[in-house]
Amino acid sequence: MTDTPTRADIALIQRIIPHRYPFLLVDRVEDIDGYQSARGIKNVTMNEPHFQGHFPGKPIMPGVTIVEAMAQTAAVMVGTALNMADRNMLVYFMAIESCKFRRMVVPGDVLEMHLTTLRGKPGGKVWKFGGRAEVGGELACEAEFTAMMDLPKE
Repeated sequence: MTDTPTRADIALIQRIIPHRYPFLLVDRVEDIDGYQSARGIKNVTMNEPHFQGHFPGKPIMPGVTIVEAMAQTAAVMVGTALNMADRNMLVYFMAIESCKFRRMVVPGDVLEMHLTTLRGKPGGKVWKFGGRAEVGGELACEAEFTAMMDLPKE
């Protein structure tokens, strides 16, 4: 059995998921526990393009990008556990449920995404995750979402 990493820096993240600027929304993933749970980190900065229009004079990270950041964290978690680096894995949303926003996320915040696998197994295509996004321990967003992992053929 090979040891799988328990953290993913930006270089490994880019080897697992295809997202790139301006839509790569996770800077690193830590505390990866196989495909069970992980914690993603996103440093929110003013130079992100969505802040030009959301909202001028009062920049707020759009809720959909917070959910996307959680989904990218989940994809990196599963991709790391399943050794998907350099394998061209794609992930597609199937459903977003029970999504609630509790706090604004603004430039200067460090967004922590805590992800847990609710359903899914190695070799399976459909996975369900529970996610919580926090800033300084304060809940910003929570959601459950289902995704299809398009895993390359062996």
